[in-house]
Formats: sequence, structure tokens, C-alpha cells
Amino acid sequence: MQNYPRPGRVEWMSVRPVKRQPPQEVAEAYARPGTGLDGDHYAGKPGSKRQVTLLQAEHLTAVASFLGRDTVDPLLLRRNIIVRGLNLLALKDKRFTIGEAEFEYSGECHPCSRMEQNLGPGGYNAMRQHGGILARVVREGRIRVGDQVVVVS
Repeated sequence: MQNYPRPGRVEWMSVRPVKRQPPQEVAEAYARPGTGLDGDHYAGKPGSKRQVTLLQAEHLTAVASFLGRDTVDPLLLRRNIIVRGLNLLALKDKRFTIGEAEFEYSGECHPCSRMEQNLGPGGYNAMRQHGGILARVVREGRIRVGDQVVVVS
């Protein structure tokens, strides 16, 4: 239960500056304890379980398949960080680093009704069990696309 085959890698990132507006893709972001990513509308809500949202890149293929598509644009899913190569649900009760920052798993990120709007009819159900995880920032630092995601032992 403590072994992971390899580190994950950040494949894509975004921040959502304004609630209910489209996210903005970014190459890097700064994570702060108690708030989350600078420039994200969830930052400034101290103590929230939802400081940062992460999704496995491998789930994009599954969701696209359920929708009858070849691909799904990560912007439509409204998550902050897309990670490839690490099972994010295996991070339950764990801490992990991305770049300079350290995070702790704080729950599953369930889909919201916006998935029907963003993905079309059935979007909510296509995302069920594929919504990713929530994390809190434990140690501040810069994170970038390409950074490794490493479980802290």
C-alpha cells in the first residue's frame, strides 16, 4: 500500500480567476498554504478542502469514450492540474509534492451540474468516478507543467 510504480507528471494546468467563467490554461502557478493557487477564484477561502483540484490524464480517455468522442478538452472539466502516470485515488490520506510545493489529499472531486453544460447531455454521468481529487497546500511553492508528482513517505 506504500509503493507506487513511478512518480506522476503534471501534463496540464489551469486557474479559474472568476467563478462560473472558463478556466485559463497556465504553464506555472504558485501554491500557498491555506488558500491554493494564486489567481484561482478558490484562493482566498482559507481552510477549504478544495484549494486545488487534480485529475488523472488517463481519465480523459475514459470520459471521452463515454461521450462518444475521441478527446475531451481539459478546460471543459474545470480542474487545476492534470497528472499522468500516478493513480490519484491512491493518494488518500497521503501528502505529495509537485515542484516546490507540498499538498495533502483532502477528498474526491465529484462532478457538478456544469458538466452537463460543458460536455453535453450525459456529461455529469460520464464524469462520475472520474472527477479526480481535492488537495490542500501544505508547503508553498511554484509548480510547473512537466513537474513530477511524488508521494511523501
